[in-house]
Amino acid sequence: MNTRTSQLSQLLALMAQLRDPDSGCPWSKAQTFASLVPYTIEEAYEVADAIARKDFDALSHELGDLLYQVVFYAQMAKEAGLFDFDDVARTIIAKQQRRKPEYFAGLEEDKTTLQKISATDAHQQWEKTKHQHRQHDGEAQESILDGVAMALPAMTRAVKLQNRAAQIGFDWPDVQPVFAKLREEADELAHEISQAADKARVAEELGDLLFCVANLARHLNLDPEATLRAGNAKFEKRFKALEQLIKADDKDAQQLALAELEMYWQKVKSQQSKS
Repeated sequence: MNTRTSQLSQLLALMAQLRDPDSGCPWSKAQTFASLVPYTIEEAYEVADAIARKDFDALSHELGDLLYQVVFYAQMAKEAGLFDFDDVARTIIAKQQRRKPEYFAGLEEDKTTLQKISATDAHQQWEKTKHQHRQHDGEAQESILDGVAMALPAMTRAVKLQNRAAQIGFDWPDVQPVFAKLREEADELAHEISQAADKARVAEELGDLLFCVANLARHLNLDPEATLRAGNAKFEKRFKALEQLIKADDKDAQQLALAELEMYWQKVKSQQSKS
């Protein structure tokens, strides 16, 4: 047994011990598939955060936490007689080999050809192959949009829906028409607000605008979730610096007028742009 197999075996044994009906951890024994979902989502976001911060020591730990979630689900499934961790691993291995057979053929001429394929082309081929296999496996799809998980973050789901629609050519040819559509949606939102429209109509127009922003990110080959996280971090850094400047001047931020707060904000922007 190699070290990798040994470590994984220890992790599986640890999980089984924590779920032991007699001597296990009360919290671990009380968990269900549904109760673990929020923790799994949180761990996935912590992985994304570590990557965004380029904190690879933290990434190692966060990946361990995420793997622990997979092992947890597999142990519960094993107890219920549904499947076990080996089935999980076996399924993903078979799926990858079935959907990307060209990468496992071992032929030198195939390897030379595959090296010339771009990441974008490979992803598009992957999506087409997935769709074909769903049909072959009898997964009923009345729409090409079927199967995009509802639980995804809204921006991520928007991009996935747009990518699916693009498979049948329902897509802008380049980024310029997206900008035009963005301006159109912004104007429609402004119109509804100016008409003192009911909140539902304003929300609908705002939703259209955000959906268009997601489309813009997609055409720029940017992840809207990651881009917004970076924007959040940038605002947080600048706002905390603003607070420090105000404190240094022995002032209370809550007592300042907006114009004065804006003055400090511009000062922070100037300082950070030079650093």
